[in-house]
Amino acid sequence: MTSSSDRSQAVDVQEPKTYEVRTYGCQMNVHDSERLSGLLEGAGYVRAAEGSDGDADVVVFNTCAVRENADNRLYGNLGRLAPMKTKRPGMQIAVGGCLAQKDRDTIVKKAPWVDVVFGTHNIGKLPVLLERARVQEEAQVEIAESLEAFPSTLPTRRESAYAAWVSISVGCNNTCTFCIVPALRGKEKDRRTGDILAEIEALVGEGVSEITLLGQNVNAYGSDIGDREAFSKLLRACGQIEGLERVRFTSPHPRDFTDDVIAAMAETPNVMPQLHMPLQSGSDPVLKAMRRSYRQDRYLGIIEKVRAAIPNAAITTDIIVGFPGETEEDFEQTMHVVREARFSAAFTFQYSKRPGTPAATMENQVPKEVVQARYERLVALQEEISWDENKKQVGRTLELMVAEGEGRKDGATHRLSGRAPDNRLVHFTKPGQEVRPGDVVTVEITYAAPHHLLAEGAVLDVRRTRAGDAWEKRNAAEAPKPAGVMLGLPKIGAPEPLPVATGSGCGCD
Repeated sequence: MTSSSDRSQAVDVQEPKTYEVRTYGCQMNVHDSERLSGLLEGAGYVRAAEGSDGDADVVVFNTCAVRENADNRLYGNLGRLAPMKTKRPGMQIAVGGCLAQKDRDTIVKKAPWVDVVFGTHNIGKLPVLLERARVQEEAQVEIAESLEAFPSTLPTRRESAYAAWVSISVGCNNTCTFCIVPALRGKEKDRRTGDILAEIEALVGEGVSEITLLGQNVNAYGSDIGDREAFSKLLRACGQIEGLERVRFTSPHPRDFTDDVIAAMAETPNVMPQLHMPLQSGSDPVLKAMRRSYRQDRYLGIIEKVRAAIPNAAITTDIIVGFPGETEEDFEQTMHVVREARFSAAFTFQYSKRPGTPAATMENQVPKEVVQARYERLVALQEEISWDENKKQVGRTLELMVAEGEGRKDGATHRLSGRAPDNRLVHFTKPGQEVRPGDVVTVEITYAAPHHLLAEGAVLDVRRTRAGDAWEKRNAAEAPKPAGVMLGLPKIGAPEPLPVATGSGCGCD
């Protein structure tokens, strides 16, 4: 017979609340979303099943304010959730990130069914704000004006068992006229080098074999602590960490890209031969109008030095087409730099006004049809160069770190995918033995497409790694695996090249 106390306990047992995080924007937002997931899981929430599509108990939007359609995208998604929330008492919606930092109270005025609005400086408050909104039954809007705690001190639910982001700084001291990010993220604040290295060592201890150093102007690291060579020293220190196989970083600024950084890249074996170097424009007058503190000669000089020191380096970039006042001659200068630099891939953006930036009120805004035509010419040129550069890889023998979720057609083609040291995406024939994400395979490249390579022959070697062990352990512990954080743009590894975008072109650079 069941006692009354037993019945009472049975009634009180509740399923844990579920959450879903939807992320838009730059790598910093991706990393912040890992923190948000860690905070929610620490508060007792569990991730919603894959394909829940807003059916979670808590839905968090981590927003971007860079692109023109960011507002419309957010409010459109919030509108779709409104009827779902009406049908589900207790469901909560939170909005954070750069758009939240910018719009603040406007969000709950436009979407009064939102429960929590928080900014870029106080992501650690999310669980508290959700509980306060539940208890007080009213929206909680809390926007901090400065960083309350460095994000890396917060719990994390990493999306990869074998690769990880590591923030080395937050904020930006640049004043680019097309970019609103410094106003929303604040001035640059650097972490202590010892704290960064301690985090990396802890990650390696968990099985991580690849890390990406992250900052909105990553190679300006040291300006906040008074050491102009701090970034190159950090790269070299990463080379001393046993078990750390691959080191990458994003995104640097040409202004701060000094010879000591190039030397550290070339001389540190686990720093990968890959560089993402935002150009934005090849025209000196446009660069001046953008307040980019370099000119064409300086930029091409950096590329030349990098190629001299690291001949096989793959260099990618960001380019804005149609900045206010851009003439045909200015655009041709951008095309010239693209031909000279021979980028392996490029993120190309059509300029559009972003309220709150100086460029939005500049005269001589370029007509949309002109911007579109120039954009198409640039894309065609870069596609040709990307393909030519990839063809040079045919016949090379490369070590690939096996990736998870990179090859969309892998299931149908019975292939696997991985990243080369220079971050090129390679699809390879599935070997007879087990290969796990994080393991390393050796292959010979047999075919090149503009945005990927193929290794159609037999795998030459398989090296099982601690990273693969970590992936296997996590996968076994989480089976059936819940849905991951929904990432709107970037992820570990190279982003998709040449996206058709209409934003300002501003990333973390």
